[in-house]
Amino acid sequence: MASTADEPLADDGRGNFLISFARGDERAPPQDAPLSAALVALWRADRVLMVFDRYRQSWELPGGSIEEGETPRQAAARELVEETGHQSDERLRFIGYARFVLGPDRRTEYLALYAGSCAENRAFEPTEEISAIRWWDLGERLPGYVQPLDAYLAVLTR
Repeated sequence: MASTADEPLADDGRGNFLISFARGDERAPPQDAPLSAALVALWRADRVLMVFDRYRQSWELPGGSIEEGETPRQAAARELVEETGHQSDERLRFIGYARFVLGPDRRTEYLALYAGSCAENRAFEPTEEISAIRWWDLGERLPGYVQPLDAYLAVLTR
């Protein structure tokens, strides 16, 4: 999937735009901008696990920055556990690379998107960053702001 410069795939109204999404070889990340983060769409039945980020005040897919010496896959698995207490019942599936233009400085970055499944709900302990988790069916209204960029990416993992 790709878009033109005039038509991003999604935008969040906060100056951030999802410009393109490319499925492909996990071992061949894009080279034209930093690959800085990884996200996970963890599915249970027909619902995806979302986290409520205290700082951004939004529902998002679990994930975050790739640490030095870490692969995007390792970052995705680590962030999933850190933010939710959950793990995928199987090896995370690589979905693709998402290209963003992030404001206000208009920097371009990529993130790696993964998906997995989870048969059981595990205990959740709020953290300094994440105040709540919720299994979301992509159609119901969640209390508060749902990050449109993450909602768009969640759809791509079904």
